[in-house]
Amino acid sequence: MSLTSFFQPRSIALVGATERDGSVGRAIWDNLHGFSGPVFPVNARRAEVCGAKAYPNIAALPEVPEMVIIVTPATTVPQLVEDAGMAGVKAVIVISAGFKETGPEGAKLEAEVLAAAKRHGVRLIGPNCLGLMNPHAGLNASFASSVAQPGRVAFLSQSGALCTAILDWSHDQNVGFSAFVSTGAMADVGWGDLIRHFGDDPHTSSIVIYMESVGDDAVAFLAAARAVAAQKPIVVIKVGRTAEASRVAASHTGALTGSDAVLDAALRQSGVLRVDTIEELFDMAEVLAKQPLPTGRRLAIVTNAGGPGALATDALVLGKGELAELSPQTMADLNALLPECWSHHNPVDVLGDADAARFAQALRIVAGDAAVDGVLAILTPQAMTHPTNIAREVAEIAGEIEKPLLASWMGAKSVQEGRGILNTAGVPTYDYPDEAALAFVRMREHRLRLIWLSETQSAHADDDGEALPLVGEMIDAVLKSGRTLMTEQEAKQLLQVAGIPIVETRAAYDEEAAVAAAEALGYPVVVKLLSSTITHKSDCGGVQLNLLNAAAVQHAWRLICDNVTHMYGLAAFEGVTVQRMVTQKGIELILGASTDAQFGPVLLIGAGGTLVEVLLDHALALPPLNYALARRWVEQTRIAKVLHGVRGQPAVDLAALDDTLVKFARLVQHERRIVELDINPLLATPDGIIALDARVVVRA
Repeated sequence: MSLTSFFQPRSIALVGATERDGSVGRAIWDNLHGFSGPVFPVNARRAEVCGAKAYPNIAALPEVPEMVIIVTPATTVPQLVEDAGMAGVKAVIVISAGFKETGPEGAKLEAEVLAAAKRHGVRLIGPNCLGLMNPHAGLNASFASSVAQPGRVAFLSQSGALCTAILDWSHDQNVGFSAFVSTGAMADVGWGDLIRHFGDDPHTSSIVIYMESVGDDAVAFLAAARAVAAQKPIVVIKVGRTAEASRVAASHTGALTGSDAVLDAALRQSGVLRVDTIEELFDMAEVLAKQPLPTGRRLAIVTNAGGPGALATDALVLGKGELAELSPQTMADLNALLPECWSHHNPVDVLGDADAARFAQALRIVAGDAAVDGVLAILTPQAMTHPTNIAREVAEIAGEIEKPLLASWMGAKSVQEGRGILNTAGVPTYDYPDEAALAFVRMREHRLRLIWLSETQSAHADDDGEALPLVGEMIDAVLKSGRTLMTEQEAKQLLQVAGIPIVETRAAYDEEAAVAAAEALGYPVVVKLLSSTITHKSDCGGVQLNLLNAAAVQHAWRLICDNVTHMYGLAAFEGVTVQRMVTQKGIELILGASTDAQFGPVLLIGAGGTLVEVLLDHALALPPLNYALARRWVEQTRIAKVLHGVRGQPAVDLAALDDTLVKFARLVQHERRIVELDINPLLATPDGIIALDARVVVRA
């Protein structure tokens, strides 16, 4: 159902309207006076509220209101939502607190509210929220102390207190909004609903979100973001990034992933830009709506002072941007224009005595260089500088170029008029040059995220949704045996069925069988513990490498048996597996999957081997994948440079790696009974990819 009734209602009823000063009901009643349609106060104890006729209940109203706002105690809300639904109301805002945030009893009340809403097809914002505003419609359905100015940014927040602080800040900074929404507990209307609504809203150019949790429907949030982010920027600040929020799991993958890291991967593949501060939240909403995105990471800086240029350079490089290397023609043109003592490199210091003509011409020359992806103009007020005139020139140049142009007009009163000219021309201005450089880096990051988004959309479109039947049969057999942990041999067979190359592995349940397997495979061999209860074989001496003969295999059998029996008891030792020792040189990777409570299957790749938790070099992604996404995913890791070949070593077979990753993603996406899956190590060589060890946990 559309959310239009919340933001453009024809009529409103306020349940709990009152004359009592300092009350929420009075504050909302006063704020609704700017609304052009009828507003009906509902109060069972009063005949009128502030001179307006009051009604005892919703059924007594002279017409069915399009939206109802409830501010009465939590215990009354379930019946009030029921009454609203029975009357035909389609939109309800529950301001009242006292629900799941208070404990089990409150959670029960909230469930009753939601059930009543669903029975009658009512959409509900809240409970425990500040309310909402639509400045373009003169609607202030909140108890905030002031109303937002009209603008192009939709602001969505789970924190009502933050809403009021941002509102105060916005008046000081002259920031306007297309809508201002306090989401509260999101019992019904969530991020996905709101993103889709503002994606279609003609007054909205960008969407900014203060997020404390993804909510109960992460899938809807991601689907909405993927549908909207390519047309309108979505910028998110998410609190709760600490390690304490991470889920502890037995697998390498589960231990390395955490809710915040998973959210990062989800946002990246959905085209959503994540920032770290409130200031960045609104800065990026503005700059992404006003300026074209850079095609690369190379920034040119034109400044009338050296120090600010150096500050911007540090911020740029630390943010993984690059200083553009100016072409010989650009250098020649600048030499012809500027005094001999100019900087002769990027940042281009046009010197403190530069007038508007010199500054503007240098900026035009630099902006025209094909090696430049964006330009930052920095001005400091000096005795011979005219900030307003230079701003007029820069504003004119902004209309001539198709590259992002940012400005830092440093100072206060003397640059204020110039800043206004630039902002009117769509050139974002910053107090400090390092902030501007960071904004350029974020713009580049946003462009890359839109590429991720495009590939993710393609992967979803190409996904046929079909599971692998043989994999299902193998999991059925394991579960039927009463186990959830696959043996190594079973795990490798599962990978083989999914199309992932494995090293041939044979199970042996006595010494003689182990020797026979080694003889058949050919020496040297590796002998590993076979156990349906022990997770990490190497931790208990359960892996013996490079065994050259039968005597070595027998010794390995006894050593593993003794180690396991000493640590876990004889019942944990079920035998061994034998595989040929892979002597080919390659790069050891870890490829894993775990199940996130909100996002479902999560994929991990990174540096593997026994030091995986020490190196902590890994990247996350969500399935499905295509080949382009697989390659981008790998490039997020530090070990990616090694995979491409370093110090005379050849590159690994990257095409084979891409293929393995796509098949791996398909396996865990379409067989949701796989809870955890580790391939460690996954050996990447110039001649191909091979899984040397695997661990799989399944569930009923």
